[in-house]
Amino acid sequence: MAYATGMTLASRTIFPVCSRAFLPPLRVASLLGFPEKSTSSTFFRRVQAHHLFSTSTTPPPFSPAKCSTESQAVSRLNVVNILEERGLLESVTSENLRSACSDHNLTPLKVYCGFDPTAESLHLGNLLGIIVLSWFQRCGHQAVGLIGGATGRVGDPSGKSLERPELDADTLEKNIVGINTILVKILGGSGSSHVIFNNYDWWKDMTMLDFLKKVGRFARVGPMMAKESVKKRLESEHGMSYTEFTYQLLQGYDFVHLFDKKGVNVQIGGSDQWGNITAGTDLIRKILHTEEAAYGLTFPLLLKNDGTKFGKSEDGAIWLSPSMLSPYKFYQYFFSVPDVDVIRFLKTLTFLSLDEIKMVEEEMRKPGYVPNSAQMKLAEEVTRFVHGEEGLKEAIKATEALRPGAETKLDWKLIERIAEDIPTCSLPIDRVSGVSIVDVSVSAGLFESKSAARRMLKQGGVYMNNERVDDENKRVEEEDIVEGKGFVLSSGKKNKVVVRIS
Repeated sequence: MAYATGMTLASRTIFPVCSRAFLPPLRVASLLGFPEKSTSSTFFRRVQAHHLFSTSTTPPPFSPAKCSTESQAVSRLNVVNILEERGLLESVTSENLRSACSDHNLTPLKVYCGFDPTAESLHLGNLLGIIVLSWFQRCGHQAVGLIGGATGRVGDPSGKSLERPELDADTLEKNIVGINTILVKILGGSGSSHVIFNNYDWWKDMTMLDFLKKVGRFARVGPMMAKESVKKRLESEHGMSYTEFTYQLLQGYDFVHLFDKKGVNVQIGGSDQWGNITAGTDLIRKILHTEEAAYGLTFPLLLKNDGTKFGKSEDGAIWLSPSMLSPYKFYQYFFSVPDVDVIRFLKTLTFLSLDEIKMVEEEMRKPGYVPNSAQMKLAEEVTRFVHGEEGLKEAIKATEALRPGAETKLDWKLIERIAEDIPTCSLPIDRVSGVSIVDVSVSAGLFESKSAARRMLKQGGVYMNNERVDDENKRVEEEDIVEGKGFVLSSGKKNKVVVRIS
């Protein structure tokens, strides 16, 4: 899909509202002349989680089995309570959302979260949105995923210091397909209630004049300027384009359309999305003349204990697509979480009961606690949720196969899979067969020198195909080469290399 760029009066798509062909040169500051001072007239006030819930009230007992899709007809637990208990609630636009979640006289809520197709895969930063959608699912409501085929052409300025680079139509389409695949896989479990839309479907035929008439005349510049994401960008060196300035209206109108045409009545997002979400609830009130029938809910951003964003590593983003990050590496990322973070992530990133998480926390304090047991539980639960049982089995098998001294028998198919995640090299057969393990390990790059290889051998830290090499004079034999294609060399627990026979 691509935007039409023709600008003839005969065209239905004159000045398509999401096109950058007309808008990028305009800067908000230059249009206004000076920053407008005003106070927000947002109809829905922000309600912080700690104001919404009384700590003296005992929350309803929680069990994953009771809040599953199989028991929706029997019981609808209050999902807002559950989110608050687990640290997944930042703010709501109205206290009435709490009662609407569990009122059996009302139809189940339809709850949406938007995902702009800025990459072919969602990443760990997007996972909380999917988890919150899944909690609504498990408590009897319908999850709605919205892919920003239109808004992705503009780019959300929230949390960004520069305007996002423009993506071509082919890249956007590829990204949309990739994100749709992830959402269907995770949200589309057996018996689950979900639907996925693309906002390009209702934006593609809207002209600039349509936009100004349907949306623009209901927007007030003062409240738009007061949004935190706008203020920060206006104060920056690069300022803000008119294209980005209107993003909050595009996202706001998405909520209007979904509310009016699809019956969607709740929008969720990270805490940095509060301004865009309230823009939607404001527009619903003004355009559709509806009071508190539409709600917004935000959750905290996923952060490490030091306050930095969780989801980035030295190697880049932690992708949810197995084609961009293997289930093994995904599993290992969570297996490596520090002790100080693991309980918080068990609460926010898994569906384990709080009682079970409390037991894990108590075990961690005991003298006989096996290190990383809690991390293993976290890695298993999150990997299962994102990659399914098969992905988890693959991750565990690869983890076990890469453990020096493991009894797992390596076949070439498994080695090939492992090779995607660890260093590999190719050596001709005459530099491997009949050659000493010391020479091969140096040629493969496992050690910098023969003396370093010999030292590690004497310490018992060299492994071939997970079997310890005790003999310094050991030579690589034909039976050491798995299926005649290669083998795995290890130095200690972490340094490994796959040697392919070229």
